[in-house]
Amino acid sequence: MPPSTTVLSPPNPPPTPGTPPPLPEASGCPRQVLGIAHLAVSLGIVLATDKCLSEAFAAASIMFPSALFGMFCVFSVLVVLDAVAPALAKVLMDFFEPAALFIQRWLPLFYVPSLVVLPLAVRDVPAASGLKISLIISGGWFASLMVAGYTVLAVRKIVKTELIAAEPMSKPSPFAILEFWAWGAVFVASFATAFLNPTALGTTARTCLPFLLASTVLGYMIGSRLPSGIKKVFHPIICSAFSADLAAVAYGHLSGSGFDAALGDYLTKVPSNPGAGDVLMGFLGSVIISFAFSMFKQRKLMKRHAAEIFTSIAVASTFSLYSTAILGRLTGLEPTLTISILPRCITVALALSIVSFFEGANTSVTAAVVVLTGLIGANFVQAAMDKLGLNDPIARGIGTASSAHGQGTAALSAKEPEALPFCAVAYALTGIFGTLICSSAAVRQSLVFIAG
Repeated sequence: MPPSTTVLSPPNPPPTPGTPPPLPEASGCPRQVLGIAHLAVSLGIVLATDKCLSEAFAAASIMFPSALFGMFCVFSVLVVLDAVAPALAKVLMDFFEPAALFIQRWLPLFYVPSLVVLPLAVRDVPAASGLKISLIISGGWFASLMVAGYTVLAVRKIVKTELIAAEPMSKPSPFAILEFWAWGAVFVASFATAFLNPTALGTTARTCLPFLLASTVLGYMIGSRLPSGIKKVFHPIICSAFSADLAAVAYGHLSGSGFDAALGDYLTKVPSNPGAGDVLMGFLGSVIISFAFSMFKQRKLMKRHAAEIFTSIAVASTFSLYSTAILGRLTGLEPTLTISILPRCITVALALSIVSFFEGANTSVTAAVVVLTGLIGANFVQAAMDKLGLNDPIARGIGTASSAHGQGTAALSAKEPEALPFCAVAYALTGIFGTLICSSAAVRQSLVFIAG
């Protein structure tokens, strides 16, 4: 998602995307309440759809990601409605826009839990293996960027499709001072409660949930307001994870439970006893479903540049998976760790679905590697593309998203709005294509064979 920036608001500013639009002054308060209700209902429907599909797929023992199926269904419904009743399709898009913007605004937070619990995830990973993984994700990111970008340029020379303006992309609102104070109050009150009575809400995980969630959110909001120069080395996601870990250290020390126990309460992976990380990662399926709305919005763009988009994404996704397996084999990385980092260039929500197809994969390592790949891309993608001569907006957009998914997309969007629509489309389609090919038993077996 695009990084938040503070701007001076003119008198009587226009409605800000991602927040309820105000009515005239006389009825502003009722309209705000109505807007909040609209957000709650639309987001609730998306979350409920994801949960129902997940339970149905689990009951039927279907391995294919349920959220991806939901995304296809939503996109198909919108396309059909657009053909037979365009006005109804617009109504549906408008109804779910608050939910889509909410997800876009908080998207980086859904990646953070994997970084927060990284100290536990990598504890059993040897230092030599960690170094190999670092080399694979840094070199692999650059190689994936080259393959995606140059594939676009090659296809564009063949099809010679003229580039036209894309549909404008809505941007979420910046964080208000009131939000800082509200989350700060939640942190102080809930931290004190957990310290005085660690089981006030039944379990330590539930009792610690509010202040650990607040510390994660506050870290992200503070990181989003840092100067751009600092963000290059201290990305808002890192700031968010650091803030949550700091809160866990403080609570573990003051309560005597220890840092490891606090991290265990942060991400329990137990639905009946969720922690703050479980709440945040619970949105990952909804992120995938929300792709349907961004893809539908850019449907004309996808149709016009289908050759460039689909060819480059297919080539880049396949290259990313197989090159990672090959590099893992060549460097002597343990096969289970190689399998765990296969979807390094795919957004967390779908990366976790992909490794679930394989036995023995470490999902914590998967999520952490995906986030680290995104951080590398967010910091270096523009400079790298300039050096590589990737000046075409389509090549820049698809190259960025295919190599660094959402975080790279966020970094590019602030300075290159003409490339953003291609980023948004490639961001979704890269994960979709990777999931589709990995759902094939033959592909999985070949990757396992290569990995050793």
